[in-house]
Amino acid sequence: MTKQVKQIDRVIIRFAGDSGDGMQLTGDRFTQETASFGNDLSTLPNFPAEIRAPAGTLPGVSSFQVHFADHDILTPGDSPDVLVAMNPAALRANLADIKNGATIIVDSHDFTSRNLKRAGYGENPLESGSLAEYAVHAFDLTGMTVEAVKHFGLSRKDAGRAKNMFALGMLSWMYGRPTEPTTDFLERRFAKVPDIRDANVTAFRAGWNFGETTESFVVQYEVKPATMAAGTYRNITGNLALAYGLVAGSVQSGLPLFLGSYPITPASDVLHELSKHKRFGVTTFQAEDEIAGVGAALGAAFGGALGVTTTSGPGIALKSETIGLGVMMELPLLVVDVQRGGPSTGLPTKTEQADLMQAMFGRNSEAPLPIIAPQSPADCFEVAVEAARIAVKYRTPVMLLSDGYLANGSEPWQIPDVSAMPRIDPAFATEPNHTDDKGAADFWPYLRDEDTLARPWAVPGTAGLEHRIGGLEKADGHGNISYDPTNHDFMVRTRAAKVERISTDIAPLEVDDPSGSARVLVLGWGSTYGPIGAACRQVRNQGVAVAQAHLRHLNPFPRNLGEVLKAYDAVLVPEMNLGQLSLLLRARFLVDVVGYNRVRGLPLRAAELADAITDLVEATTGSQDETSMPSADKETVR
Repeated sequence: MTKQVKQIDRVIIRFAGDSGDGMQLTGDRFTQETASFGNDLSTLPNFPAEIRAPAGTLPGVSSFQVHFADHDILTPGDSPDVLVAMNPAALRANLADIKNGATIIVDSHDFTSRNLKRAGYGENPLESGSLAEYAVHAFDLTGMTVEAVKHFGLSRKDAGRAKNMFALGMLSWMYGRPTEPTTDFLERRFAKVPDIRDANVTAFRAGWNFGETTESFVVQYEVKPATMAAGTYRNITGNLALAYGLVAGSVQSGLPLFLGSYPITPASDVLHELSKHKRFGVTTFQAEDEIAGVGAALGAAFGGALGVTTTSGPGIALKSETIGLGVMMELPLLVVDVQRGGPSTGLPTKTEQADLMQAMFGRNSEAPLPIIAPQSPADCFEVAVEAARIAVKYRTPVMLLSDGYLANGSEPWQIPDVSAMPRIDPAFATEPNHTDDKGAADFWPYLRDEDTLARPWAVPGTAGLEHRIGGLEKADGHGNISYDPTNHDFMVRTRAAKVERISTDIAPLEVDDPSGSARVLVLGWGSTYGPIGAACRQVRNQGVAVAQAHLRHLNPFPRNLGEVLKAYDAVLVPEMNLGQLSLLLRARFLVDVVGYNRVRGLPLRAAELADAITDLVEATTGSQDETSMPSADKETVR
């Protein structure tokens, strides 16, 4: 039959099933197809913390959401247009996110009495009429997959595992995705097991052919490529971009990269990726624990390398003493915190902006360090390079705050021109910098650069630059151990001043205010950038004036931040915590910001945030109008 092709500008698809159903692989392959087609996209993987969660249960559901469009988009989307559910638990776990009229595709094979009961259903929703508000397509995906691959001689269980590829083929047909990237991937991945390779490729093609021939789908959808700036693009996750950025920081500084790390979700992929890049002079050390990882990285920094350690919030707690040692020794050290839900073990595979206060104050005594946060998966590359620049130039540990949403999510990334990237000069000390009372030249490790207040960095073994450093307080200049109260006060203030001086070396905060008349500013940091941007677009399209700004540098703040905050009648600060940035802003600038706080383990919802922005604008506009009225009119308004 001839099928209608309908052009749409965007769509959100969510694949959901058991942890063992291959939903992450399915979503990733659909994403790669979409990236090669040229759409703008954003993804949200969501999976349990358990390696093999209980099959058929709500806690065991794994999902992958992809939002793609023919225009610039900022988030993976709030509500899927299409849900592919491989069992009852997947349906039930995700149904609350689906709007009326959305398409639901289910594998009816697993809707047995046992599986329904395990998912908490008293009756089969495919038969009860409870899904009448949706466009439901129930197919025996498992049965069709087993039939399609039966000639490969696999067991029924092994044959049924290819059902995710059948579903992928069907959705690839429905949205006109190219098939070559997936078939090439399957042939490479299973090259050593021909039967599994051929079964997966066959299931994928069978799913495509089913979409083409079934009368259940009378429409195929077309989402044209997005218009993007000229350049070479690839789809990239935040962790991969971060790893590439660390390598770039190493190359641009001429310093060998040393990663001391202990595996922890969701940061482990950075360790995995960097271990592949020995040709760039990268050394990776999987330590026996978090403390050993950061200790080795700090030791590498002392030895003249770009020392890096990666972890999440629980690991930062363990590393805190050594990070404080790095502050005292004033050595370059990159501390990457890929944040997750807490406290304690918390939600290992879920996202949260939980560690800003920990980054600011989570060390004993006065131990300030710069803090920087990426706003999107691709931005992790730029932020890693920037963190390396600051650490090397100012001789200080730098905390980089990514999170689980950025780490696992992906988007198109324009590959930069390496030749245009700025150099990072480590400016090692090469000769004595002081003359003693007798006229002899020697080396003082705490004489400071007048502009940056950074101390000299001398590689051990450099003739004439022998020195010692450690965790005890240093005397100004020569760096010998000092317990003098006046010196301690001076050194504490000097280390703080050095970090604060970085504010003169970063760009002023930019404000996006298209109308030029907004009274409300929405200020964010980190991964809230996408939801904030999408929400501001929504309210502006409704004729509401609102300004938006986003912080990359959280310590020190951009030097014009106070002026920006005081230029608006109200400031809304959305965060995936209970108001950590809000607290810092109130304390520093005495501005009564309004917090919008959600700690659900998921990114903020743009639609809900848009409602909050609209409410604040209306409240602010109303109060301003009321203030300008005569007293009698004010009483009437009340």
